[in-house]
Amino acid sequence: MKASGAILLVEDNPDDEALTLRALAKNNIANEIFVARDGVEALDYLFATGPHEGRDRGQLPQVVLLDLKLPRLDGLEVLRRIRAEPATRLLPVVVLTSSREDSDLVESYRLGANSYVRKPVDFVAFVEAARQLGLYWLMLNELPPGSGAA
Repeated sequence: MKASGAILLVEDNPDDEALTLRALAKNNIANEIFVARDGVEALDYLFATGPHEGRDRGQLPQVVLLDLKLPRLDGLEVLRRIRAEPATRLLPVVVLTSSREDSDLVESYRLGANSYVRKPVDFVAFVEAARQLGLYWLMLNELPPGSGAA
């Protein structure tokens, strides 16, 4: 399953990162994947600031997989800032979290998340969730013109 755009995975837990990368690979999702391990790094990548200064800001990921419980800047604040900027306002953001809090679910959608997926604990279920995410967000979903995703 190959689409043209990259994936931004925002995940601070090394085990969840490895699990997500393994699940995507198992589903033949060959898109370039950039991993940000906290909210500040995610925003630096998206807005080409800090260590990512000089990166082409016009080349946005096709989709952001965003955990909520992150160090330095939590996922809800990352989502708030993504939606506040015209360049990233339409960027698809899938909240991919282990949070079971209904308040996180409601707030994610209020802030403009496109989807909210609770991470399955079971690897087989997680592989299937990754397959469905990849199929929809990378193959079926159409982005608006000028959204910047490559």
